[in-house]
Amino acid sequence: MKRKIRVLIAKPGLDGHARGAKVVSMALRDAGMEVIYTGLQQTPEQIVNAALQEDVDCIGISILSGAHMTLIPRILELIKKQGLSDKLIIAGGTIVLEKDIEALKELGVNEIFGPGTPTKEIIDHINHYFGIINKL
Repeated sequence: MKRKIRVLIAKPGLDGHARGAKVVSMALRDAGMEVIYTGLQQTPEQIVNAALQEDVDCIGISILSGAHMTLIPRILELIKKQGLSDKLIIAGGTIVLEKDIEALKELGVNEIFGPGTPTKEIIDHINHYFGIINKL
C-alpha cells in the first residue's frame, strides 16, 4: 500500500461515550494512518455513507451501549449493499460475549478488541492486515 491507511472510527447508536474512540483515533493517527472520526450517535446509514465518501480501507466500530448485536449486523448489511465488503472491519469498546464474537466474525467483523486493549495491538492488527511492518 503506497498511501496511508485510511480508517473510519464510528460511534453508532445512542452511545455517548467517546473517550476510547478518541484515544484509538489519536493512536492510529500517531502511527501514520489517516483517521476520520464520525462523532457520536451515528446511524448505521451515516457510518456506511461516511466510509463510502471517504474511501476508507478500514472501518472501526466503537460501541459501549451493549447494542452491538443490533447495530453491527445492520452496518455490515449496509456495507455489503454498498459494495464495501473488501474493507477491514474491526470493533471494540464493550465486553462482548464469546458467542457474540463468533457471530459477528461470521458476519464479517475481522477482529473485536475488548476494553483495555493496548492501542499498539490495534495498530499492529491493522498494519498486519495490510501487510505493513510496524516500526513503533
